[in-house]
Amino acid sequence: MSFLLRRSITGTTRFLSASRYVSTTSPNTYYISHCLLLSKNQIPTFPSNLTFMREISTFSSSKDEKQQDGELSMGGKVSWVDVYLPRQVRPYAHLARIDKQIGTWLLAWPTMWSITLAAAPGNLPDYKMIGLFGLGSLLVRSIACTINDILDRDIDAKVDRTKRRPLASGVLKPSQGVLFLGFQLFLGLGILLQLNNYSRVLGVLSMFLVFTYPLMKRFTYWPQAYLGLSFSWGALLGWSAVKGSLDPAIVLPLYASGIFWTLVYDTIYAHQDKEDDLKVGVKSTALLFGDSTKEWISGFGIACIGGLALSGFNADLGWPFYAFLAAGSGHLAWQIRTVNLSCPADCSRKYVLALSS
Repeated sequence: MSFLLRRSITGTTRFLSASRYVSTTSPNTYYISHCLLLSKNQIPTFPSNLTFMREISTFSSSKDEKQQDGELSMGGKVSWVDVYLPRQVRPYAHLARIDKQIGTWLLAWPTMWSITLAAAPGNLPDYKMIGLFGLGSLLVRSIACTINDILDRDIDAKVDRTKRRPLASGVLKPSQGVLFLGFQLFLGLGILLQLNNYSRVLGVLSMFLVFTYPLMKRFTYWPQAYLGLSFSWGALLGWSAVKGSLDPAIVLPLYASGIFWTLVYDTIYAHQDKEDDLKVGVKSTALLFGDSTKEWISGFGIACIGGLALSGFNADLGWPFYAFLAAGSGHLAWQIRTVNLSCPADCSRKYVLALSS
């Protein structure tokens, strides 16, 4: 046994030593190059006499296989969707962004504000309505994502941040996206039918904004304002679901504050894609404002806080409301002051922090 072990070690040593002196056309050179390239996550090329090495080199890593099958999240990172959901479901889950719920929260907040304001003095908000609208926000946001990806799939394919989306990457066909959208709308209808008639009409009207928003970036530099019209619609819908009608003195300032808030966070968000937007020819407030962005979003922030204050005043809210509003104002001011609009990563961080404004 010791003899065989010594022979094995000796043979291996001779092979490694000899490989340093082989010619550049020998199989050993390609073997060594293969190892070096694989260490750098590159796929080497091989001559025809080493076909078997070429075949081995094409065996994808588990990450590559998942990306080819649409199992990786759109940012190229593994999420819980890729780990726990069945393979066939994962592209649809990514299409609906169910693993990225910041958008759902941003959509839900104006609704929660409205439901809270509609509560009777001295009473807590209607928790049934909060739960119902929480689920509704999840569905409406997923519907909006599907519509956006269907209409923007050609644009998304040209933008680095969005090119891995299921429709842009070709993992799903447009027809599959449309069928999935129909399923989402059917679920949303189930939520809507649980509201009063006044709210049902408002809910149906909101779908016009949801369906047309993705087109706005093609025609105007203010798609963020149009998004605000859509995302803040819950300020109207939440109040009507509780009261059965609208009180303009309360809900209109609330609705306006939601629009201005959206202009703040989505302009920051749009700065991530401004270079790609220029290349593909789409518009945004980030491109419109340019170096004056902070001045613009500071004004929007002031308008947002002013709208909330007016809404609270008209609703006869007490001092705790204004104390919390002052805290939110400080956070929003910090967010605007510290964001680095030239750094996509920081824009993304500040966008996420909008949730706590």
